[in-house]
Parts: sequence; structure tokens; C-alpha cells
Amino acid sequence: MTTEALLAGNIGGTILSVAAAVLVLLVMITVHEFGHFVVGRALGFGVEEFSIGFGPAIYKRVSKKSGLKFAVRAVPLGGYCAFEGEEGDNASPTAFNNMHPATRIAVLVAGAAFNYVFALVIILCSVFAFGQPAYKINSVAADEAYPAAYSLQADDVLLSVEGSGIYLASDLVSALNGRSEGQRVTLGVLRGGENEEIEVILRADCNFENSADISLAFHALGVGTYENEDGSFYDLSSVSCKFGFWESIGRSFVYSGKIAGTIFTVLGELLTGRMGLDAVGGPVTTIKLTSQMAAQGVRSFLEIAAYIGVNLAVFNLLPIPALDGSKVVFCLIEWIFKKPVPRKVEAIIHVAGFALILAFAVLVDVLQFV
Repeated sequence: MTTEALLAGNIGGTILSVAAAVLVLLVMITVHEFGHFVVGRALGFGVEEFSIGFGPAIYKRVSKKSGLKFAVRAVPLGGYCAFEGEEGDNASPTAFNNMHPATRIAVLVAGAAFNYVFALVIILCSVFAFGQPAYKINSVAADEAYPAAYSLQADDVLLSVEGSGIYLASDLVSALNGRSEGQRVTLGVLRGGENEEIEVILRADCNFENSADISLAFHALGVGTYENEDGSFYDLSSVSCKFGFWESIGRSFVYSGKIAGTIFTVLGELLTGRMGLDAVGGPVTTIKLTSQMAAQGVRSFLEIAAYIGVNLAVFNLLPIPALDGSKVVFCLIEWIFKKPVPRKVEAIIHVAGFALILAFAVLVDVLQFV
């Protein structure tokens, strides 16, 4: 194959991977807005437009019966469900702000709920089709100070630590945190096709800086390393472990919950300074990571799609101005005190919140390239 053909193939593969990443974001946002739309229509809210994407419309259709406008727009990085009277005062009884606060809360939460359910379906499909991702140890660091009887072996697959399942790398970090060199920990491994519980002597103190400090965990467990032109890496690979029908369902629910928990962990570490802003990313970083995962195959693509879906669901319910969670708080205030916060004041708060979120997203993306 010629150099030109290889280059064309690489470029074509990159374009397809990026397109797949953009598609994931578009689908997740569309599912979110569809949740608002379905529950809003069911509860009698007036809906003016349901749009996939932003910018100029490339396809537009208006329902003669309801007057609802449906549009597909040119920029595939968003979408929206425009409710009647959502941005201000409106005399119509079906206007968003004229509906009971409880029904407004149901509509606001529906977007995140649809995201979460959709992500859970993706996880279920992935687990049944491919199995649950797990770490396989390719080699163990040689050290005579640590007997083989209390060490991992090459080809061991990590399943649990101290009785708790390993679903994410952060599970290993949280289970080992605070333990000292020389202590024994119990690991559940798949060894030679059989599930076994083994004891491993830690080879280093486990005082982790944050939940992303997974390299120290692998070092403490004695995982070997290998060198290439990009540096030194721990000698691991990702494999899939299949389980029975009911266990697969249970693990899928637990896995989705673990992903949701990472948002609160990361936010806590950001606020306390344990994790730097350069450890997180915005939309550009998300597309870059998703495209890389998509290039690795269907299983990796489904993993990142589910991760984005769960994170979008949880993040949107945080009480941050401009997000659905903040709007829920304003509805609760109105419900409790029988009087809304002045609409103009609420609008200013949401606009300011949106500007801060946008600035934060740009900042963390810039830090990835500095």
C-alpha cells in the first residue's frame, strides 16, 4: 500500500471517528430535549418548537393541528425544546411559567431522566454483547522482597478489591487509599478461567492525590511497566468479562451509578484543590476523547457514549444557574413561598450562569493544550 493510500486511510478514519463523537453528543442532547418535550406535552404544556441542532434550519416542518414547529438545524452540537412563555410572562394557561411548579419540575427533571435511562440501555447492550470491561495484568514487576504467593500473576484479570467490585479505575483508588506498603489486600481475580480470591502485599504507600491517581495504585499492586517512544506505561490491557443474565443486569445498574458518582467526586476534588482544572475537559476535549474511543471499536464507543449520557444527566440536575437543577430550585421556591422570584431576576441569574459555564468550558479545554 502506498504512503498516500495510508495517509488517506488515516485521515478518513479520523474524520469518521470525529463524526461519531459529534453524533454521540447530538444524540444525547436530542434525547435530553426529547424528555422535556414528551413529558411537557403529556402534562399539557404549550410547545412552540422542537429543534435538533442550532443555527439556520436545513429542514423545517410545522404541524397544522398544533402549530408545533419541528426543525433540523445546521450546527449539530445542541438542540432545544422551546416551551410557550418559558422566557417571560405569558397570558396563555399552557405557558410554561403559568403551570404548577410541580409539573414544571417534572418537565425539567425529565431531560436528565431520559439521558440516564438511555445511557443505562447502552450499558445493558454493551454488557450483554461484550461483557463488563476489566483490567488484565500483562506482567508483574520482579521484586524478590515480595513473595510470589502474595503477588499478582501475569494474565490475572482484576474483578474486585476488598470485596467490592471494580467497575472504574477510581474504585481501585478509593479502596486502597490510606493503606501502607507491606499491608495485605484481598483481590478477586479471574485466574486460569477460575474466580479466585488472593492476598497481595502492597509495594508502596497508597496516599493518592485524587481519584485520577490510578498509576500509584497499579504501582502498589506490583503491575509491570513497559517502555515505548511516548514514555513508560503500566503493562495492562482492557478485556471483557461476561456474567449471567441477572448478574449482568445488576452490574449494569451498579456501573451506571458508579459513573454518576464520579461527577460528585471530581467536583469535590476540584473545589478542595485536590484536582487541577487541567484534569478535566470541555466540549472539544470530550469530542477528542470520544473520537479516540470510537476508533478503538464498538465496545469502547458504547462505553464512552454511556459515560457521556450519565454525566449529562447528573450534571444537568446540579443547582448551577442556567442548568435544569437551578430551574428546579426556583420552582421549589415558588411552590413553598407561593410566589416566584421575579422573572427578570431569574433570567439574569441564568444568563450569568450560562456565561460562567461557557467560560469554564473554554478554560478547561484551553488548559488541555497549554
